Amino acid sequence: MESYIFFQNYWWFLVSLLGGLLVFLLFVQGGNSLIFSLGKTEVERTMMINSTGRKWEFTFTTLVTFGGAFFASFPLFYSTSFGGAYWLWMIILFSFVLQAVSYEFRTKAGNLLGHKTYSTFLFINGIVGPVLLGAAVATFFTGSGFIINKANIADLANPVISQWQSPWHGLEELYGAGSQPASNWWNYVLGLAVFFLARILGILYYINNIADEGFNRKCRKHLWYNTIPFLIFFLAFLGRVLLGEGFAVNPDTKEVFMESHKYLHNFLAMPAVLILFLAGVGGVLSGIILTLFKLKFNRGIWLAGAGTVLTVLALLLLAGYNNTAYYPSTADLQSSLTLQNSCSSLFTLKTMSVVSLLIPFVLAYIFFAWRAIDKKKITAEEMKSDEIKY
Repeated sequence: MESYIFFQNYWWFLVSLLGGLLVFLLFVQGGNSLIFSLGKTEVERTMMINSTGRKWEFTFTTLVTFGGAFFASFPLFYSTSFGGAYWLWMIILFSFVLQAVSYEFRTKAGNLLGHKTYSTFLFINGIVGPVLLGAAVATFFTGSGFIINKANIADLANPVISQWQSPWHGLEELYGAGSQPASNWWNYVLGLAVFFLARILGILYYINNIADEGFNRKCRKHLWYNTIPFLIFFLAFLGRVLLGEGFAVNPDTKEVFMESHKYLHNFLAMPAVLILFLAGVGGVLSGIILTLFKLKFNRGIWLAGAGTVLTVLALLLLAGYNNTAYYPSTADLQSSLTLQNSCSSLFTLKTMSVVSLLIPFVLAYIFFAWRAIDKKKITAEEMKSDEIKY
């Protein structure tokens, strides 16, 4: 039994880490959302698109891996969320498909839609991707309307365990329907916090990756514009999480109940997670502040990026550890998903854990590939040549 609990916690940690990496890599979407406000000329827009275009595959691959890890380790969550709130996830995936098509065809000779249309597609993905992903993650704390009945697996006529209670299948998380409509506004709050964080990371990446003094001055100016709303939305959501009720699980009876200040109690019960969170927030703020007040400093993306990974990791651990329902149901509290009632078998978790030992080697490959791609900074002169890829 203890071995089973260990592997459940181990895989929740890996899924949470992938979630943190995904939010960091949303700097691609954040940068693209600034195409028309920050890029005032075609050369500047081309520099921006070529800068993020060299990294978009990392974001897309991490998104797919994040979903795949959930499917393998916590299949009931996968079938409930991806199978129930499918319109929300389909919109997210479609926006990423728009991104991939745009990078591929934007500068292709003879394309019928033209540069501006594909740039607009990238702009749309830059807004839709972060906002909706942030809203989806917010449901880990606000809840979703679904019912779980595992006995249905024996019903040959309708062997469906998870049943979504809204005909909108995920879109209700945005417009305010459901048993707790007030919670939907908090989904927007975190969605907007992730959106502005992605823009901040995009700006920091441009400063690090593009060698153009005039453009970088504009980047630092826009950093102010995005840092202030990010702090407002993030602190508002954090306050709601720590000071409001949370979805607790009785460790003996497995009954799910509402507990006041549950997530604050989780932080106090898990000081290591609290330290991760504070280190992450410190990293994000350090990357922003040093970039704003040291004009020659261009490595803010690494401080803020590492901080983003640690912050998101800590928040997801907060949602799943310490007898907490990580995917709560607002339609039926006892249908809420926990690490124990939604995970794969012990054999599956053990087998996948062996495969997970390859992760450090994959990360090392990404690190060296990233350094090789970014070895030469992007310049306006390069964008005027005939060797433009995106």
